[in-house]
Amino acid sequence: MSRDGRWRFLGRAALVVAVIAAAMGMAVDARAQDDTLFVASPLTETNSFTSGVEGPACGADGTVYAVNFARQGTIGRVTADGAAELFVDLPDGSIGNGIRLGPDGQLFVADYPQHNVLRIDRVTRVIAVHAHEPAMNQPNDLSIVPDGTLYASDPNWAEGTGQLWRIGPDGEATRLAEGMGTTNGIDVSPDGRTLYVGESTQRRILAIDLTDAGLGDRRVIATFSDFGLDGMRVDVDGNLYVTRHGAGVVLKMTPDGQVLQEIDVLGERPSNICIGGRDGRTAVVTEMEHGRLVTFRIDRPGLAWSRMPQ
Repeated sequence: MSRDGRWRFLGRAALVVAVIAAAMGMAVDARAQDDTLFVASPLTETNSFTSGVEGPACGADGTVYAVNFARQGTIGRVTADGAAELFVDLPDGSIGNGIRLGPDGQLFVADYPQHNVLRIDRVTRVIAVHAHEPAMNQPNDLSIVPDGTLYASDPNWAEGTGQLWRIGPDGEATRLAEGMGTTNGIDVSPDGRTLYVGESTQRRILAIDLTDAGLGDRRVIATFSDFGLDGMRVDVDGNLYVTRHGAGVVLKMTPDGQVLQEIDVLGERPSNICIGGRDGRTAVVTEMEHGRLVTFRIDRPGLAWSRMPQ
């Protein structure tokens, strides 16, 4: 190779290295931006959902399901980039609240006017009644464990009381507790031994031992002097993410109730939360004031995401 040829070769090599370095820099910048933690931004358009927006359930691919898309009695499906569409219309008289993804990928939906938990096939979109219990006040939020057992909160808002239910994989509902406060947000610890329950009117969070016979000892791990409590989710470390309805924030808390983070979610009335996405570290909040979903990145994956087929 001539001297001129060597210089041309070296010049082209330098150009290739520069292009690769620039691309790597852009990738690093993108990751840095993506990993800005605990800072919320809107995911869907304002008023894409009604003020009754609730749910939500986060898939491993970034898809989110939430209730009351465009009108009451529906479920909307939202892509990771915020494109929203109607997923299903619920049966006449049914309105959804909490949603959970089951171990086989089906959706379980608390249908509070009809005292049901619905089951929806995400492929065929066929809706069935998974559990019906007339003794329920109005099933509100759901938690699920790996064998498909559901735990449901069941508040009576008029009386300021509440119940808890266990719903087996076969749909059989068993009342675990009554005479509690207004039971709302609910989830189970990673080891399956503790049920966390928020009592909205009483502004406190309980940790309740789960036993083979039902519920064991209860202890209050957090109390608040103002605003309400709504939805709740657990991460893989057992930390709680709790929506503070009226305060406009989500709290990240330790299993014993210490506040680690307070995240502004761009509206005063966050109702519920899920954690999922491609790496399990994207939180999505249903935000009633503006009828939309908002999202923020977190530092550890959600527990439900860790149990999904990847």
